[in-house]
Amino acid sequence: MRIMVFFDLPVTTKKKRRDYTRFRKFLTTDGYDMLQFSVYSRIVNGEDSVDKHLKRLRSNLPPEGSVRFLQITERQYAAMKLLLGNQTPREKLITTQMTLEF
Repeated sequence: MRIMVFFDLPVTTKKKRRDYTRFRKFLTTDGYDMLQFSVYSRIVNGEDSVDKHLKRLRSNLPPEGSVRFLQITERQYAAMKLLLGNQTPREKLITTQMTLEF
């Protein structure tokens, strides 16, 4: 199962940039991988883990902006089409490891 987080945060002042940086650092230290700017995903094991990470995400939200959360299965994630650009090295590694496990 995957968690995807999408966000648009204001960066018009020094404080807002700091809030943006703090939120982004939280995501990376909590195990999320950046798919695109402002789009992060994380692999989780089951509904209990989803609930745990949703609570952690809520407790680290910035004061302003828009943050969205989406829960999808690995099959749905694997069906995603890359129309332009390349997979990140981390994305290639995770995809290769998951293929070997199945």
